[in-house]
Amino acid sequence: MDSLGGGNHTAVIGFILLGLTDDPVLQVFLFMIILCVYLVTITGNLGTIILIRMSSQLHHPMYFFLSHLALADLGYSSSVTPNMLINFLVERNTISYLGCAIQLGSAVFFGSSECFLLAAMAYDRFLAICNPLLYSTKMCTRVCVCLLAVTYIGGFLNASSFTICFSFLLFCGPNQVNHFFCDFAPLVKLSCSDSSNPAVVPSFTAGSIIVVTVCIIVVSYICILITILKMRSTEGRHKAFSTCASHLTAVTLFYGTITFIYVMPKSCYSTDQNKVVSVFYMVVIPMLNPLIYSLRNSEMKVALRRELGRKVFS
Repeated sequence: MDSLGGGNHTAVIGFILLGLTDDPVLQVFLFMIILCVYLVTITGNLGTIILIRMSSQLHHPMYFFLSHLALADLGYSSSVTPNMLINFLVERNTISYLGCAIQLGSAVFFGSSECFLLAAMAYDRFLAICNPLLYSTKMCTRVCVCLLAVTYIGGFLNASSFTICFSFLLFCGPNQVNHFFCDFAPLVKLSCSDSSNPAVVPSFTAGSIIVVTVCIIVVSYICILITILKMRSTEGRHKAFSTCASHLTAVTLFYGTITFIYVMPKSCYSTDQNKVVSVFYMVVIPMLNPLIYSLRNSEMKVALRRELGRKVFS
């Protein structure tokens, strides 16, 4: 720890990430597991992006948002997983003050973007099922681009609120972060300055994004459910349900873990449980999303077989 001067500058120029465990045997085991998960995440999400870009039959709004969801998953996982893997290999994993700010900002940016994208995909399914005749008009290219702009601008503003508030925290004592990445909550605990004001803004912005996107998703699916129940055709109901199943699964996994971390009272779970749940939604879910959408989506499977067939016979 060194002094960087007065004002709002911190006396700590780096942090030590304690990681998931200090058991050497368990570290080796977790390293192999998480490395495999990360490789599958990269392969699955890159494959999803490439397939959607290459296959003309997937050039629809739903797959447009799905390709950006894959990009967000790729960035979300990559913001923390490589550093976590390093933590398993070194005796003491240090990260600079700037590196900590970048990691915090990138994780918040991609996590926020995922919230917006899941809401945009719910709105897309709402229009496709409830207003099929107006779907092509209401989900034109201009609307999709506008929704995508809101996604990334919202993610940037939320990430900015976290990093700016982080810069106002003063660190002058212990620099050991009890986590595998620079999460905001454990950093606030290490601060030796009054953290009440800097902690309020990120909580408000993140909470607002979660509440707004959840409301959009819930309202969209209530309307979808009402429309499906009004359908007389069993085949029509099954087709409508199948188009929403993958998205509903992804939403349940993502928001379920976020609820556990940010909504449940802190007294209900320990720091170690927090770490495990964080691994699930920051490392495992980005791997599961491309598998969920590819395994449960007939159009994705048909497009994949067609593109593979072209490569084999070309």
